[in-house]
Amino acid sequence: MRIYTTVPTGDPRDAGHVFRELESLGFDGGFSFESKHDPFFPLVIAAGTTRRLQLGTAVAIGFARNPMVLANIGYDLQVISGGRFVLGLGSQIRPHIEKRFSETWSKPVARMREMVQAIRAIWDAWEGRSKLDFRGEFYRHTIMIPTFNPGPNPYGPPRIYLGGFAPRMIELAGEVADGFLVHPFATRRSLQEIVLPALDRGLARSGRTRRDYEIVCVTRVVTWTTEQEYEAARASLQEQIAFDASTPVYRSVLDCHGWGDLHPELNRLSKQGRWKEMNALITDDIMRENAVMRPRREVASALRKRLAGISDSVSLVNNRNPDPGHFGDIVADLRSGQA
Repeated sequence: MRIYTTVPTGDPRDAGHVFRELESLGFDGGFSFESKHDPFFPLVIAAGTTRRLQLGTAVAIGFARNPMVLANIGYDLQVISGGRFVLGLGSQIRPHIEKRFSETWSKPVARMREMVQAIRAIWDAWEGRSKLDFRGEFYRHTIMIPTFNPGPNPYGPPRIYLGGFAPRMIELAGEVADGFLVHPFATRRSLQEIVLPALDRGLARSGRTRRDYEIVCVTRVVTWTTEQEYEAARASLQEQIAFDASTPVYRSVLDCHGWGDLHPELNRLSKQGRWKEMNALITDDIMRENAVMRPRREVASALRKRLAGISDSVSLVNNRNPDPGHFGDIVADLRSGQA
């Protein structure tokens, strides 16, 4: 099993020792994500303090930038990391793109397809494989002079992974990306009934199968060794799920289990800022389906059971109640075959 984690947002100056610790604990990779800080700067620091750890974004908001900017960043991080970078992109939702980033939102699936194609066209030009002449509906890149051409990357262009939730975006990821970052609001059933069929449709269009592709199942892990830790972990998970389940696009996961009627009430309460009342609606059954919620010694076996037949790549996360040991003992259990 390939084991990753997303590093919780904190002081960017801590990135060097945090990612170095992940490497020492045996993780295969560490991701940053776009929240309170830029997702790329911590990886520049981490590249200098690690040697083998895969580094990537899970995710950077694609629509907050343009293909040329992303091509430059991805190319440079590939060089700085010695070929260990993965450019993970996501679309975000319309209110954030328009009101937080002051950018354009339109036809997100078509726009993301074109964004990936444009980035690769730019890289092809830098690699000397073709002249830059990309003309699309949303992006146009038709000039590249030697002054702005970095030339071939000594490690080759990085891989591009996409994150997404709706079936059409998942399908697109299967068609145009090198891997897919599964949203953490998911259950084993929703992975089987929503995610995998959509990915398979996209992969079929690209002439590939899941054997040619990495599916990173970003999975919330809630664990404890004492009763006090259990209560804190349970409360943080309940809060995360209540927030996610109040978002209209995420209702499909609830529907898989017959819990869809919860969504309108959660959505109504969220608009009124009644967060504690929302949390109380999230039962233990809902939490157990959405996350691996086990005492520490049982987590590795539960992860394997959850992902069996789905993926052999997992990213361990719980950003609202991060594990102080970065799940080091769980990584060791997975490596030793105790799971």
